[in-house]
Amino acid sequence: MAGDTERIEQDIAQAREDLAKTLDVLAERANPQRLADDLKHKVIATLNTPAVKIGLAGVGVVVTVLVVRKIIR
Repeated sequence: MAGDTERIEQDIAQAREDLAKTLDVLAERANPQRLADDLKHKVIATLNTPAVKIGLAGVGVVVTVLVVRKIIR
């Protein structure tokens, strides 16, 4: 009987420890600063791909041509 009580107390203590670890992980995942940093890194990585760089350069050329044409007219 005493062994069962000790085992149950150990199980409860282990469950509390597991719950505390889970809450710590969830708090870290939900940290707004970390989420913003992750998003920032993903956007920068996407913008650094060759296809996006070429597309942005093309858009820049078109905008420049349109502005120059507008000024000349």
